This record gives sequence, C-alpha cells and structure tokens, in this order.
Amino acid sequence: MKCPIDGNTLQIAERQGVEIDYCPECRGVWLDRGELDKIIDRSAPQTPEPASRGDMDAGFGNDGGRPRRKKKESFLSELFDF
Repeated sequence: MKCPIDGNTLQIAERQGVEIDYCPECRGVWLDRGELDKIIDRSAPQTPEPASRGDMDAGFGNDGGRPRRKKKESFLSELFDF
C-alpha cells in the first residue's frame, strides 16, 4: 500500500496484536477500521503509585520551589519509538 502523503510504500508493524500501517519517511500512521478501538481497549488505565519522599523531592529544582511539569505522553508513544 502507498502512503497517501508522499507515495512511499507503507510498512506494517504489529503492536499489542494490532497491525499498524506507517510511513517510514513522513512518519504518518494509518489504522484500519476498529484498530484504534482495539488499541484503546488494550491500553489499561495506569493508576499512579504512592510517591515516596525521594520522588517528591525530585520534582523541585532551583526555580523557587515550584514543581517541574513532565511532558504528557500520548498513548502512541507506547506503540512507536519517536
């Protein structure tokens, strides 16, 4: 199958039992009908573990004691190594 963006041949990767078509050049990702639902269903909601004292101190730096915010990751980061 050809990439609709740049015409290169799409590669197929299987993640969590779902085949995903992606373009290695433009990094576009295409899913067939129902594949997104399968990915969402199979990604279990992660509950945060209780933080230890060391974890709480790690979020503070030399910026006036304000906690640093970690960049929110997308569920696609589990599927692909971006």
